[in-house]
Amino acid sequence: MEGAKTVYLLKLGELTLKGGNRADFEQILKRNLRDLLRGSRASLETTHGRYYVRCLSEGEAQVEDALNHLMGISGWAKTRIAEKAIEAVCAACVSEAKTLFEGGVRSFKINARRTDKSFPMDSYNIACRAGDAVTEALPELQVDVRHPQGTIAVEIRERAYIYGFGHKGGGGLPVGTAGRGMLLLSGGIDSPVAGYMMASRGMKIDAVYFHAYPYTSEEARQKAIDLAGIVGRFSLGIRLYTVGYTELQMRIKECAPEAWATVLLRMAMMEGAERIAKIRRSKCLITGESLSQVASQTVENITCTQSRLRIPVLRPLIGMHKDAIIRKAEEIGTYETSILPYQDCCVLFSPPHPILRGDPAEANRLYDSLDLDELIEKAVRESVVERCGFPGNGHVC
Repeated sequence: MEGAKTVYLLKLGELTLKGGNRADFEQILKRNLRDLLRGSRASLETTHGRYYVRCLSEGEAQVEDALNHLMGISGWAKTRIAEKAIEAVCAACVSEAKTLFEGGVRSFKINARRTDKSFPMDSYNIACRAGDAVTEALPELQVDVRHPQGTIAVEIRERAYIYGFGHKGGGGLPVGTAGRGMLLLSGGIDSPVAGYMMASRGMKIDAVYFHAYPYTSEEARQKAIDLAGIVGRFSLGIRLYTVGYTELQMRIKECAPEAWATVLLRMAMMEGAERIAKIRRSKCLITGESLSQVASQTVENITCTQSRLRIPVLRPLIGMHKDAIIRKAEEIGTYETSILPYQDCCVLFSPPHPILRGDPAEANRLYDSLDLDELIEKAVRESVVERCGFPGNGHVC
């Protein structure tokens, strides 16, 4: 791009292992990246397993935000470009070292990689020459090849690329390579993390939120919308279905044994989500369940709640500890929204002594006796759909 000042180097992750299917995965990754970059005036170039994004300096913020939300890359870095001459490479390494030093780094090493074998020096000697140049220019910086505070990478390809501060990418696979799933989104900590994790496996996400107005507030509903927006940034947007379940919950409360209320409500939510999944042609449901975290998540009650479904339920958090889930929520930016004090309908209608190990046959007998089919159909039909976290005017999956 004429006039471009900044270059970002992107490293592909897991999709490099896809063999004969790699080209298909890369095409989807390029499409996703272009959608995220729309309006930034940035350009994308690809060569030999590396992607380069070039932009004007005023477009850096949007480009970096896009790269932080792009699934399918293992990392990215703002990169200096030098001529393929050792003097130019060393000068770029010194400039990068000064940036590292200003950022508080006091020890470093050089990682050199020469894919262009016509370059007259091998990787080891490139690293030695560049390291000597850095220590001569900045004696305060010490070489530490085992535990450096900073690493300067040198890649000799069609040109010389030099970068220091690298950023971890989302990893996984590009969104859109693994079908579509329907996330049961609450206002809690777990379900947004579950949606993010399935997006990182290449799944396109839609979501359903069950609302029980006036027992659950509009603030609780807005919290779900905000969470869908955050997760949607990683999944190229989310269509969020808000489904009113007030009548259905009141019938369960009035007609079912109190201890069974949560399990029966979960069964009804699963059925409602499956109906919306059918509309959206989703292949599975996604939940934030973690084994035995709460009463409805014992293995027996999980068996009850999924017993009427015809599509699979994916539970990416099933074996995770709560502290690990919280760390992931903090990492992706959903935690502070999730802990806002607006409770969802599951919490408000939870019985004081819920059944812990329900029998599926008994659960289905009770469920059938409630005659919920028309209520579920009405709630699904009247659901409200909102677009959350979509790139501006980009590709819509």
